Amino acid sequence: MTRRRLPRPKELLPLLRFKRPQWNAKRRRLDAALTVEDLRRIAKRRTPKAAFDYVEGAAEAELSLARARQAFEDIEFHPAILRDVADVDTGWDVLGGRVALPFGIAPTGFTRLMHTEGERAGAAAAAAAGVPFALSTMGTTAVEDVAEAAGPNGRNWFQLYMWTDRDRSMALVERAANAGFDTLLVTVDVPVAGARLRDKRNGFSIPPQLTARTVLDMARHPAWWFDMLTTEPLAFASLNRWPGTVAELIGSMFDPTVGFDDLAWIKEQWPGRLVVKGVQTVADARRLADLGVDAVTLSNHGGRQLDRAPIPFHLLPEVVREVGRDVEVHLDTGIMSGADVVASVALGARFTMVGRAYLYGLMAGGREGVDRTIAILADQVERTMRLLGVASLEELEPRHVTQLQRLVPRAR
Repeated sequence: MTRRRLPRPKELLPLLRFKRPQWNAKRRRLDAALTVEDLRRIAKRRTPKAAFDYVEGAAEAELSLARARQAFEDIEFHPAILRDVADVDTGWDVLGGRVALPFGIAPTGFTRLMHTEGERAGAAAAAAAGVPFALSTMGTTAVEDVAEAAGPNGRNWFQLYMWTDRDRSMALVERAANAGFDTLLVTVDVPVAGARLRDKRNGFSIPPQLTARTVLDMARHPAWWFDMLTTEPLAFASLNRWPGTVAELIGSMFDPTVGFDDLAWIKEQWPGRLVVKGVQTVADARRLADLGVDAVTLSNHGGRQLDRAPIPFHLLPEVVREVGRDVEVHLDTGIMSGADVVASVALGARFTMVGRAYLYGLMAGGREGVDRTIAILADQVERTMRLLGVASLEELEPRHVTQLQRLVPRAR
């Protein structure tokens, strides 16, 4: 029979230590977010539908995005045991410079639509974390202002869409070089606009148009609308104000005739490192390596262009075998956790980029939300490495990861 007694006061005292309350509502929300998915849920509550769907959505049936995320969910890790992982180094050199973590912030368009702090928040958070920040041609903050926000310790990359007006394109590239951007990301998978059906259904435009639907949405998201209406007008920092849809903008300004000769021409003019983003075949990766680029980024544009496109993570091992000794291989699309980043590095990626994960944090809490995204991913990277039994990125190898593949090509 269990014997009972009254507890002594000194035994109760350790149980009566209450957690200090957090009175800042934003800080409380962000502290409670333990994963990127948690940040996504906060972002969805706080952001109007059209802006959130622009981030969340992809092309057509959104199969490319779903498959990319499924590929990361289908990872099987193979940990080694009894390894000294008391100290873990999560950094190494990428494109000639040290990064504190093997991921950075991907270029995103219309970023101030998600939160008024926009690219400034992303650049400042990336600089504080010791990782690169990439600014999009379709960004809403000027290259000079991004450089200022990042400060002297920031490492900024500029993403270029080649326009039909080549002189205007290169004038923008020159501005980026003069502002201290050290790497040019040439995106090559947007000869025409993908069919982003969510945006069409939402009537997505820049700036947002006040319709009966947006007025109703304003009542549900007053803080977002207050921020937008009381800060500098939302516009493209590098383009003229555009009143139409995203698809109409892309269709009017991007050049479907761009070829390898144009890329060679850009390379001759750019003084820094050159990365080609949007590579989706081994043959194209080989041709770019022969052209002398510094890195190729395996990407299907976050599933936002060609639906049913190749899955970058599945393509990674083959591309690394083909060109990994000649150029750095980078990866994006579908990354939502630090475990995804670690798996990519194990299979040969030198660097990865996060887009939606960054924007979820931005929508959830501005600069502090981006800081939280980076902190969550960094913690996941370090913990995954420790559990795998590796103390540095250099120790990660293909033997640590198996890609469990659901979509297997039929025999021809």
